[in-house]
Amino acid sequence: MSTTVISVEDASQVAEARRKVVALADRIGFDETARGHAAIVATELASNLVKHGSGGSILASLATHGDEEEIELLAVDAGRGLADVEACLRDGFSTAGSAGQGLGAIRRQSRAMDIASWPDKGAVVLSRLSRQPPGPPPAISREPVWAAVSTPKPGEDVCGDAYAVAEGPGGVTRLLVADGLGHGPAAAEASTAAVRVFMAQAARETDPTALVERLHAGLRSTRGAAVAVAEIDRAGGRVRYCGVGNIAGAIVNGASARRLLSHNGTAGVVARRIQTVDYPYAPGDCVIMHSDGVSASWSFDRYPGLASGHPALVAGVLWRDFARERDDATVLVWRDPT
Repeated sequence: MSTTVISVEDASQVAEARRKVVALADRIGFDETARGHAAIVATELASNLVKHGSGGSILASLATHGDEEEIELLAVDAGRGLADVEACLRDGFSTAGSAGQGLGAIRRQSRAMDIASWPDKGAVVLSRLSRQPPGPPPAISREPVWAAVSTPKPGEDVCGDAYAVAEGPGGVTRLLVADGLGHGPAAAEASTAAVRVFMAQAARETDPTALVERLHAGLRSTRGAAVAVAEIDRAGGRVRYCGVGNIAGAIVNGASARRLLSHNGTAGVVARRIQTVDYPYAPGDCVIMHSDGVSASWSFDRYPGLASGHPALVAGVLWRDFARERDDATVLVWRDPT
């Protein structure tokens, strides 16, 4: 599912950001009250980008919570950051001479909210919007969670990358990232085909190698794609990873990252070596996969505490700081918060 990038560089773009978010809410059946909550959050996120972040972007996408479809908004900027996040969440607190209602208002309207920020390294604010009325001050679910950002190359209408998450046999979780060769509709056709094959087979196959082999066979009628599958076996204490092409993977614990091995090739075209590699997994580890539209030079040393934040914040920070403007860019993050 592609992410909509809403640019907010000055106050004149706040209304357009609100309109786009409300249109997304209307599209998935939010009622008038829920659309009103979405409008408030979009307005405050966009206004904060202008006031405090010297401009930035809102990344809008659809997500699920149980059986319900939600809107996920990520406001990302590279401004001066927030020195005291908890103080900023209190109504009446302001560093810009305003009424100080921004983050507090976002918190009240959201089903879930989280923030990552560091001095002089900008901020990423997450808001999850539901059809249901907001309850008490929200908290992020403590269940295993995942999130993704997937954006097309600037100037393209569709994203040539795709991703999927599925529960496999034995209680394992499987992740897929696919990067269709090139850009545009033909690349999107290849990556979408990869998702179809993955979702049809992920609950059946017991080995990532066999799953990637099926992806390779299933993409022969397309231009092909780089693909990788990560199988997270929490009970067995391992991550099994199988990749063909330039999909990067990593297991992050704190500031340390163990990079995962993919082999050369293009699924659907040529894949001389399809091999699964096992890596140790510990509770609380964060599994990250991304296409080559995101530079692999990132390090969590720059972002203390980020690995323990909501996966959407991790995806947003990596997209903000390491996405390449000349390519589709996808980041998929899974974290077990045990």
